[in-house]
Amino acid sequence: MIERARPGAMVVLAAAAFPMVVTAQQVAVEDPVITHMWTEGMEHSQVEPLAQTLLDSLGPRLTGSPEELAASDWVIRTYRSWGIEARRENYGTWEGWRRGVTHVDLVEPRVRTLEATMLAWSPGTDGTVHGQVVLLPEITGAADFERFLAGVKGRFVLLSAPQPTCRPDSNWEEYATPESWERMRTARDEEERDWNERIRATGLQTTNDVARRLEEAGAAGIFTSRWSQGWGVQKIFSAATEKVPTIDVSCEDYGLLARLAANDQGPVVEVRADAEFLGEVPTWNTVAVLPGHELPQEYVILSAHFDSWDGGSGATDNGTGTVTMMEAMRILKAAYPNPKRTILVGHWNSEEQGLNGSRAFVADHPEIVDNVQAVFNQDNGTGRVANISMQGFSGAAPYFATWFAKIPQEITGDIELRIPGTPGGGGSDYASFVCADAPAFGLSSLSWDYGTYTWHTNRDTFDKLVMDDVKNNATLTAMLAYLASEDQDRLPRDKAILPLNPRTGQQMTWPVCRDGARSRN
Repeated sequence: MIERARPGAMVVLAAAAFPMVVTAQQVAVEDPVITHMWTEGMEHSQVEPLAQTLLDSLGPRLTGSPEELAASDWVIRTYRSWGIEARRENYGTWEGWRRGVTHVDLVEPRVRTLEATMLAWSPGTDGTVHGQVVLLPEITGAADFERFLAGVKGRFVLLSAPQPTCRPDSNWEEYATPESWERMRTARDEEERDWNERIRATGLQTTNDVARRLEEAGAAGIFTSRWSQGWGVQKIFSAATEKVPTIDVSCEDYGLLARLAANDQGPVVEVRADAEFLGEVPTWNTVAVLPGHELPQEYVILSAHFDSWDGGSGATDNGTGTVTMMEAMRILKAAYPNPKRTILVGHWNSEEQGLNGSRAFVADHPEIVDNVQAVFNQDNGTGRVANISMQGFSGAAPYFATWFAKIPQEITGDIELRIPGTPGGGGSDYASFVCADAPAFGLSSLSWDYGTYTWHTNRDTFDKLVMDDVKNNATLTAMLAYLASEDQDRLPRDKAILPLNPRTGQQMTWPVCRDGARSRN
């Protein structure tokens, strides 16, 4: 066992301008529970069937959607089938919305079915709508914009800057001449600047404001394109319009429409977009519990947000986190059914709208938060856990060193512990606990091009999962929960002196808690 340093001994590291990074040392320790967990997690894993059902059969989990509720029902049934108590905890309401079919066809000057997706909380079309496609023109002022508005009735307006190329930058860097690569970047930057100037010249503040004004003027719909800069990938967020559809079109097909419109070649589309608003519906967190037997009023919390955007299946954001925590609880039930401390898993709602579910839980359950031993959160893709920040808790590192000494090096060997780390202000649900001084830690994963290809995109689907890595993460999480539960001592909540922000030079501060939003409005 590694002897723990005194709490004050680690604070010296916190004064450095950048967090120190160390790699945990392996120390062989015989522990039958760890051995059982390894066998259960690595040889009898349920990660793949859990993920397939959640992502393929149940699908994306947009906040307030029927699909999210159905997925929660499945999670509760699954926990109960394992003998684990599970429930939903309501904390507010949200605007319910059901997605239907989105179908967009170019019908003039030629026929092509376009790759397009209606944005979340967008109105539908009430059947099939036929209309010309127009590009927001160069505008010199509000008067120009008003003249353009007079002619948009019944038309679909392109409201994003078209890209000069839909090839990823990595492709250009590999194959283009330096001169060609530079010309393309210059052209792209100029197009973006010119487009931003068009938006500013309308006299309105944002693109969303322009979309709403076009809607008021009778436009049939709004076409946008938010390219992720990867092959065939679009970022899918929410609509600004309330009466006509906002539809995101792939980089390639958006560019086609923009070029046809710019060259007066008369693009016409047929659009069918089905959607239904469901009014205010309850919002909730899905919670499951393994009761503690010696210290039932102290808690180890497993944490992952349950909601997703719905352009894909919400696979790596955050189906992987959801499945990791479900599988960790299954392993715990099999290998450690009578924990010392209570082990609670929170599948939080509405993280994508501002950590609302976890913030509401923290506000509603001070009796739990005040007695947290540790929170382990996972929310950034399918890769193996690669680093864990101590989040500025100056006494946490010796505990992790002790735990890692008992976990097989096949799991921990490549994980960096960032000591003392800095507290995250809102990157994921661990921040809701950190702001309440509860020791909460993000299990941060290898990228697998998460930011480009799967984060909030139409390509975030089951096939992007790396099952060996998710299996590893679930087993790691179960082992950490077990060791934190069994620890003789409570993790200290001592706070490090934070370094200066390297970008601003200002003193970094600890995040301040705010309650989770209880309603959409």
